[in-house]
Amino acid sequence: MEQSELKSGERIDQLYGADISIIQNSAVFSFSLDAVLLADFAQPDRTRRGLTVDLCAGNGAVGLFFSHKTAGAIHLIEIQPKLVDMAQRSVALNQLTEQVTVHHLDLAQATNVIKPDSASVVTCNPPYFPNQPLSQKNPNPHLAIARHEIATTLAQVVETTASLLKMSGHAYFVFRPDRFLEMMTTLTTHRLMPKRVQFVYPKPNRPANMFLVDAIKDGRSGGLTILPPLTVADDAGTYIGHVAQLLYGPEGRRPQHG
Repeated sequence: MEQSELKSGERIDQLYGADISIIQNSAVFSFSLDAVLLADFAQPDRTRRGLTVDLCAGNGAVGLFFSHKTAGAIHLIEIQPKLVDMAQRSVALNQLTEQVTVHHLDLAQATNVIKPDSASVVTCNPPYFPNQPLSQKNPNPHLAIARHEIATTLAQVVETTASLLKMSGHAYFVFRPDRFLEMMTTLTTHRLMPKRVQFVYPKPNRPANMFLVDAIKDGRSGGLTILPPLTVADDAGTYIGHVAQLLYGPEGRRPQHG
């Protein structure tokens, strides 16, 4: 895609670890580290050909970053039309139109276009903050919807996930630790049994600011594994270890803006 084809305020960023280019717009939406970590944490089904659905897809980051792991179809569900447009153009930019389909849709209506009990994998980076009447929200409506439960709720996200997944399918989420117990309760209420959890730490000796969870539909109770902690950066704020490789690739190339 040529620079002239970008719309006002847009740029093209490169995620070297997944060899993906993605259209960003800081005034509308830009993916952040949680999307990168979720796509890395999620695993395809054993055949690597099963259906993957990404809910709250934003500009398509998670689905695009996950695409190299599977040969199966990937469906992205996003309610905001501007983000749908960005996602569709990023899919074309990466020549993935035969694998990845973007739907402009409220996730509550996802089963109208995707057969229930058909997905092997569902991923979601949902809004982190409850929509409290007095809570401070970003004045930018695009960012407010992405961060607050304005257009959906955690319960709706999990219910939709369970409806889409086939038996023994896997659901992958990234969420905030202060809502960890709420997430675990909501998952089990909707027949999703947590099996792996990993807490993410921004720097050494700091509290976790994210966690990743892998849950199996109709999985047996018990057997939860807490994975080793993942530390994002050193004390100076420089990305380290596995996170640095995800962002910059094995050769340590820094991202470039288009």
